[in-house]
Amino acid sequence: MTIEPKTGLRAAIVPVTPFQQNCTLLWDDTSKAGAVVDPGGDLDDVQRAIGELGIRIEKILLTHGHIDHAAGAADLKDALGVAIEGPHPADRFLLDNLPKQGAAYGIPARPVTPDRWLAEGDTVTVGGHVFEVLHCPGHSPGSVVLVNREHRLIIMGDVLFRGSIGRTDFPYGDHEALIDAITTKLMALDDDFTFICGHGPVSTIGDERRSNPFLPRG
Repeated sequence: MTIEPKTGLRAAIVPVTPFQQNCTLLWDDTSKAGAVVDPGGDLDDVQRAIGELGIRIEKILLTHGHIDHAAGAADLKDALGVAIEGPHPADRFLLDNLPKQGAAYGIPARPVTPDRWLAEGDTVTVGGHVFEVLHCPGHSPGSVVLVNREHRLIIMGDVLFRGSIGRTDFPYGDHEALIDAITTKLMALDDDFTFICGHGPVSTIGDERRSNPFLPRG
């Protein structure tokens, strides 16, 4: 699936792993400079899409440390010779334990140490396009959301989905923190922001504000 939020910035989704995680390619339509977001696996498919689209990958971005989002990051870094940015350092324990996570699901993985951790208020650039970093814990302690205000595009990870929210039934999950991050940070954005989530179809902030059954009303 290719998404064109506005001329100049483009996005394409490559579903990976048995979890059908939305590995996302972001790039500038003129320079072709871009990034891979959450390469959870199936790197042959990811690299094939990069080649078909003619993208020059500058970096890898991670929204959080779960196996389906980060399992392929170390191998892709080696293959492309680029840096890894994100997530928040609160997910260090998940990235350190990726081999153990992978063993539980049959997904091979190496530990990942990002070249740059991300925190609330930081920015990342993709092909010259600036994304603001929101730290949105709950699904995982170090989950981050990336917001591009110019093109009204959000890279959501597993914080918010169309009609749902991220799981918080892990030992480190925090439902209250997740709802607080969604209501205070994401619902503060305008309705016309489109977001690409970690699984499933894209949505908008407005649609979720109106109809998401997991969000408080009033």
